[in-house]
Amino acid sequence: MTEQAASLRFIDATERSLTRLRAIHPLAPWIIALLVLALLPWVLANTYHVFLANFICIMILLSVGLNIVKGFCGQVTVGHVGLYAIGAYTAAVLSVNFGTPFWVSLPIAVMATLLAGVVVGVPSFRLEGAYLALVTLGLGESVRIFISATEYLGATNGFSGIPAPRIGDFRFDTYQKYYYLVMPVMLFGVFFSFQILRSRLGRAFMAVREDPVAAAAAGVNVRKHKMVAFLISAGYAGFAGALYAHMIPGYLNPRNFTVIEMVTLLLMVVLGGLGHIWGGIIGAIIVTIVYDITKDYYHYSLLLFGSVIVLTVLFMPKGIGGIIDRFIATRRFIAIREAQAARSGSGDAA
Repeated sequence: MTEQAASLRFIDATERSLTRLRAIHPLAPWIIALLVLALLPWVLANTYHVFLANFICIMILLSVGLNIVKGFCGQVTVGHVGLYAIGAYTAAVLSVNFGTPFWVSLPIAVMATLLAGVVVGVPSFRLEGAYLALVTLGLGESVRIFISATEYLGATNGFSGIPAPRIGDFRFDTYQKYYYLVMPVMLFGVFFSFQILRSRLGRAFMAVREDPVAAAAAGVNVRKHKMVAFLISAGYAGFAGALYAHMIPGYLNPRNFTVIEMVTLLLMVVLGGLGHIWGGIIGAIIVTIVYDITKDYYHYSLLLFGSVIVLTVLFMPKGIGGIIDRFIATRRFIAIREAQAARSGSGDAA
């Protein structure tokens, strides 16, 4: 058996297994994923690794949200970290200053980011490409500067004392406990993004991404779908920000929402592949781990990740998702060619 045939057999076996699971129930693969991921804290070596798993879940939420507006709809936005900050600080202020429970502050934080998403989405009606990127970058930096200059939000000292979520007397006050809150939210966010991609809304997003003029000629309301993409993306950022704010030690600082974090988030999406959900998830995992390993070289982070983005665009323009697609397509082509050769050989023998 050749290596290509073995790879193809593995892919086909995986696809058949997923098909059988979906035949049992459409949610069966997701339930199995939930059960498998639930075992992760018991496998990891120490508490810090569990914290990193929590943070990866939050980054996956952010990257999936950014992929919807950038990968699905083709809008160039680099202010996503500003929406993330709005969600985080809204939830923090409500919990600390007004005593609002997490389960109330979370939806309010999401609504606040939805309003900010409208502000981000409106310029997309008239701006494209680098011009839209500059506007959204300005918004993200304006949010960070506003937080840094506002004593009510902790200014440069940061905002502390954010309580852990609780259900009755049970508190999510350890990384192990918090994992069982953030992981299901992340998994649902990924599931929801797949549902969007396979729906009429997702197809309309991709039509706008490929050619807004052609999409409008085909009956797609371009403005409406651009705004919906920004709103969905903002909702993901709001969820991620609120979850990040309430994770122990319950502390926020404007330095957590800088241009470096934005470039890191862009790298997750670009490395994973624009419009590829699984690729974006893999990109978020890889970049978060690498970012953690290289945190001692913080002053060089912008140079490092910026260079990786440029190299990825040059040599791997479709990211990890594109490589996976090409691998599957190549293996299927080889299988078809081998099958045709086998049929022609048996015909000659006859």
